[in-house]
Amino acid sequence: MAVMGEGEKYRCNICGNEVTVTKVGGGTLVCCGEDMELME
Repeated sequence: MAVMGEGEKYRCNICGNEVTVTKVGGGTLVCCGEDMELME
């Protein structure tokens, strides 16, 4: 999933890492070899 905006939160469904976007640079977030899931 491509990062769309600042403040979005993403989670890795494998290890549980969570990331908050502070600057959008394009591309996707990947952890443990899988795309991270957008948290609602």
